[in-house]
Amino acid sequence: MAATRLIITAWDLDLAAHAAMEFCGNASSVIGCDAECGIEQFLTESDTPDGRPGIAVLAFAFSRSALETAVTNRVGQNVLTCPTTACYSGLAARDRKDRIRVGGRLRFFGDGFQSSRMIGATRYWRIPVMDGEFLCEDAFGTVQGVGGGNLLICGRSQSEAIAAARCAVRNISDLEDVILPFPSGFVRSGSKVGSKYSRLKASTSHRWCPTLTARTDTALQAGENAVYEIVIDGLTETAVARAMRVGRDAAAGCPGILRVSAGNYGGQLGPYHFHLKRLEEQES
Repeated sequence: MAATRLIITAWDLDLAAHAAMEFCGNASSVIGCDAECGIEQFLTESDTPDGRPGIAVLAFAFSRSALETAVTNRVGQNVLTCPTTACYSGLAARDRKDRIRVGGRLRFFGDGFQSSRMIGATRYWRIPVMDGEFLCEDAFGTVQGVGGGNLLICGRSQSEAIAAARCAVRNISDLEDVILPFPSGFVRSGSKVGSKYSRLKASTSHRWCPTLTARTDTALQAGENAVYEIVIDGLTETAVARAMRVGRDAAAGCPGILRVSAGNYGGQLGPYHFHLKRLEEQES
């Protein structure tokens, strides 16, 4: 997947957080959304380009052009509109083909009153708004990211599986270069590729549904009555492997967890394959 990092800053962390959360809205899965997005980390004043509180957000899409459209629309609707915000690229572009235009496309909202300024080799756009101006970097760097790392946490009960999933999410959230795009960081509606209905790209992963064990073939083992999936997107293969290993170990140590597994899609989801027993090798 094409991936980028945005740094959103504001007068205070509350405003930056509102902008970041709105930017990440309806961005759980590219099966039905224009992008997969999530908050990567909170930043202090010493970590941001303008010395204000900020938040780093990662965004992923199937192609660089799709990423450019999604990021521009989301910044325009949810960051530019939020009081006092500014938006910067959090990735350096190796060359021009690795960039997406964001400020360069949003500048037209200035209705001719916008202006640009070069600082070093970087262009910034200044778009007038009612509390001053919205400052946005012209172009954002991108990389080839990795989407779809996953864990399946199988528990004796719903409450125990939720507790384990939350423990795994807390530990993964401390890591850089990865996000968990689903609400709360884990998902109950794991999916498989395809469906009996031709118009659907994906459908419920029936082999992991506890209520279907008597009706169809199942991947569940005795006593596994609730399953939650953690989906991980990362900027590198190493980052995804590390997050999967950290989440695996955290969940496996929780009460009531009978197994930690992962979705196996027969190699249909891309070139990166993560084997739960060999994650440490992929971290190096």
